Amino acid sequence: MVADPAHGIQRRVNMESDGTTIVLGIPIPSSDPVFLAVVGVHILFGLATVTTGAAAMLAQKGRGRHSNFGIIYFWCLFGVFVTMSALSLMRWEENHHLFALGSISFGLACFGRTAARRGWRQWPRLHLTGMGMSYVVMLTAFYVDNGKNLPLWRELPPVAFWVLPSAIGMPIILHALLRHPVALDFDRSRAASARSANPD
Repeated sequence: MVADPAHGIQRRVNMESDGTTIVLGIPIPSSDPVFLAVVGVHILFGLATVTTGAAAMLAQKGRGRHSNFGIIYFWCLFGVFVTMSALSLMRWEENHHLFALGSISFGLACFGRTAARRGWRQWPRLHLTGMGMSYVVMLTAFYVDNGKNLPLWRELPPVAFWVLPSAIGMPIILHALLRHPVALDFDRSRAASARSANPD
């Protein structure tokens, strides 16, 4: 089969005339400069959020690298939420589900951060659950929006974009809730405090 260069050129022209912009192989459904500028900022925040979130998860828990990366993750996720909200409002009919996912993700991060800052009962597990699930939901939103355009992912049914991030992330979070040293140390500390308060 011989490729038709004219067809390829026509296809690119049609995409441009339809108001679609291709960024890194992913079609952006707009050619509006303001929309594209917000998309650019959104992508930068997204990359920073994914990177710092992973760094916070892998760093030793406690003050230092973990908390520093966690703070950066939280505020980058806030940037993702703000830019996602703006993009959703510009194309509400197409993106309202992404707004819902973004709101849930940032809400979970707020919950996890507040649990640690205020020392709620069982705060290590609440913090881990909130921050971990915020990361999972953020990735879910990304794949729901872009999975159909990504290598390998485009071969999967659409339901996989909704399910796979949780199917992978939730067992990891559950294992951490049960086995993470910080959570176990917290349990031992509470048990010791209870014994000292009730020596009999």
